[in-house]
Amino acid sequence: MHAALISVDPFGDRSRDSSAAAFLCLLAFVVSFLAIRTSARMSRSVAWWPGAVRSGDVHIHHLVWGICLMMLSGFLGFAATPGTAFAHLTAVGFGVGAGFTMDEFALWVHLQDVYWEHEGRRSIDATIIATAFAALVVAGTTPFGLDDPGSVTGTAVVVGLVVLLAALCFVKGRILLGVLGLFVPIFALIGAVRLAQPGSPWARRRYSPERLAKAEVRFSDDRWIARRRHQLIDALTGAISRP
Repeated sequence: MHAALISVDPFGDRSRDSSAAAFLCLLAFVVSFLAIRTSARMSRSVAWWPGAVRSGDVHIHHLVWGICLMMLSGFLGFAATPGTAFAHLTAVGFGVGAGFTMDEFALWVHLQDVYWEHEGRRSIDATIIATAFAALVVAGTTPFGLDDPGSVTGTAVVVGLVVLLAALCFVKGRILLGVLGLFVPIFALIGAVRLAQPGSPWARRRYSPERLAKAEVRFSDDRWIARRRHQLIDALTGAISRP
């Protein structure tokens, strides 16, 4: 009678634990972003809703709480044993902190309170990009489209090409396509060949006046699709302040 041979993957459980923690972090990120954005809208329109936290004349933005929570959760995460309830709790804490922080992403960039201004829309764009990136990681998508890497030389060529296309997307202002392209290269190719954003480094340095004018028309807020996009964002996240 032959003994049964059982193949054991020593990294299988660890991989599942990491996937579960990443999923909880992503879920907490999305839920906390929606919750804090809803709270901000309520405090703007409902008199009795608790407003911003203040210390004297200082407005303590919720990104402060988010940064502190990310720091605390990240530090505790190093001490947590993977797969335990404590490790999952730190993942949730990090996701909540990231959601609070990304909701005020535009304030990092402008170093002033532009939350309800046109520039504040960058927070929404940044959150969409971060969510897309995290979702691809949680889904187990292989970076650079390398589901079955071949030779070292071939892999290096593919990685270099994908990184180059993604970098081209970034300098063209096509950030979302660039991020998605790091996992699904066709998105990077699409972004690399399409028209650049008029304010992007690529457009400013390489476009002729005629080409730049075409880009400005293409990305104008007056276009039908742009107006509908802004209306959708207004409905979901609150309207910007009008001069």
